[in-house]
Amino acid sequence: MLDRKLKVAVDYEKCHPEICDKGVCAAVLECPAKLWRQEEPYDLPYPIPGFCEDCGTCVESCPLKAIRML
Repeated sequence: MLDRKLKVAVDYEKCHPEICDKGVCAAVLECPAKLWRQEEPYDLPYPIPGFCEDCGTCVESCPLKAIRML
């Protein structure tokens, strides 16, 4: 049986980058695989799909609890 791969999801209603330090998303800074992108400070962040290592660091680092694993 194949293991089901988790996917990371962002609740953009909860996500407010202006709350993070200098508008830079905490998940972008904390992801050990650097699989999060944010074009500019204060822009909404997004994960790069398909490469997530399911470590959960992004979930733990988000102060607004806007990130979860599906």
